[in-house]
Amino acid sequence: MVERMPDFHGNPMIIQGGMGAGVSSWRLARSVSELGQLGVVSGTAIDQILARRLQDGDPGGHMRRALDRFPFPGMAERIWQRYYVAGGKPAGESYQTLPMQAKENPRELQELCIAANFVEVVLAREGHDNPIGINYLEKIQIPHLPSLYGAMLAGVDYVLMGAGVPVKIPGVLDRFVEHELATYPLYVAGAADGDDTTITFDPRDFVECELPPLARPKFLAIVSSNTLAATVLKKANGKVDGFVIEGPSAGGHNAPPRGRLQVDEAGEPIYGERDKVDLEKIRGLGLPFWLAGGYGRPEKLREALAAGACGIQVGTAFAFCEESGLRDDYKQAVLAKIAAGEALVLTDVLASPTGYPFKVVQLEETLSEPELYEARPRICDLGYLREAYKAPDGAVGFRCPAEPVNLYVAKGGRIEDTVGKKCVCNALMATIGQPQVRKGNLIELGLVTSGSSLNDVKRFMPHDGSAYKAADVIATLLNGGPEWRS
Repeated sequence: MVERMPDFHGNPMIIQGGMGAGVSSWRLARSVSELGQLGVVSGTAIDQILARRLQDGDPGGHMRRALDRFPFPGMAERIWQRYYVAGGKPAGESYQTLPMQAKENPRELQELCIAANFVEVVLAREGHDNPIGINYLEKIQIPHLPSLYGAMLAGVDYVLMGAGVPVKIPGVLDRFVEHELATYPLYVAGAADGDDTTITFDPRDFVECELPPLARPKFLAIVSSNTLAATVLKKANGKVDGFVIEGPSAGGHNAPPRGRLQVDEAGEPIYGERDKVDLEKIRGLGLPFWLAGGYGRPEKLREALAAGACGIQVGTAFAFCEESGLRDDYKQAVLAKIAAGEALVLTDVLASPTGYPFKVVQLEETLSEPELYEARPRICDLGYLREAYKAPDGAVGFRCPAEPVNLYVAKGGRIEDTVGKKCVCNALMATIGQPQVRKGNLIELGLVTSGSSLNDVKRFMPHDGSAYKAADVIATLLNGGPEWRS
């Protein structure tokens, strides 16, 4: 039985990390929130995920059930008719290719973003009255506006965002309360002052009925330094409700080390004194905060509370639990390595097209194997991590260092930036069991990410090495010992 601890003025003690592209699924978030902590769904590529779930035949009927609650039935029906395949597509058939994100997105894609975010949040909120959060990466900027609106239509309680400086998000949340037009600045490499780099979204172009005002979710910025936290607080165009302070041992994308990049013998970035967070300065900002990155242990929760934090954010322990969206064969293979004490995570400074260091679990039959990476054709057809740039004709173009080298260079990219770059977008879709099939025989491989403390997951596993649940993670973190329970 999980014992509830003090709630620190209504804030959760444990935030389940928003692991990208479907790992933090609605099932996982719902399980965590049912237990009184903050379950968080991932909003990354959720439009793609909904479309593929429908093409897989909507197992369990969950997507249909959620779409039946969508306030815009015409939009829901268009999405259903376009993507649903009764019984699921044949195994050797490709998924439909969606239009790639652009500054002026087609209506079809904006509708899919709205509905997909609504669906994920609604399903996570079923069966309980506790808060649900949604996580986004600031650097994937184009979907922000329709995505946030869809999540707010579903009543999302928290929005968490990192991987950038999300100072314009609070103002968007304020605008969407009254269904008002909102804008967001798109970073465009090479753009000059006066260039049109603004993304615009007007909910009134999409609503099918009169709606009451929406609840404004709390906004938590995910930052890696006290300097960045102070910057967000100073420059934000609306209320910031707190911070998640994430260290470099966290899974997924990490902030690069401050100063000149140095690597160790394994090729991993070296973090030093300049990368340590001054918690006294964080406390001085006067807002709730949570600590993340290597905090998935009972003693680290106690340490965080003693430092003045509301609690911790935990990702890795939840990523490999029964309810996560990670595909089962990868999950079981990693758990076997953990049970044997042989799990290995490397921080790859080259893998991600973003240029951020990216943590990769070394796992057979995934793109962590160099020969399998080399054998994959360079294809970029999802495009979430592309960079916007100003083309010679003044238009906004898009390029990705993981696309064919000649195409990237023709768009003004540097050839040296293509070295070692992996198609993280396609790989992460494969990691949740939705791999693209090309020409009937080339099946995309996955790429599993995790925090550095992957072997610590063993503490949540049964002695026989079998699967564990989100409830086991929470029980272990909260009930870490007799002195903690007293």
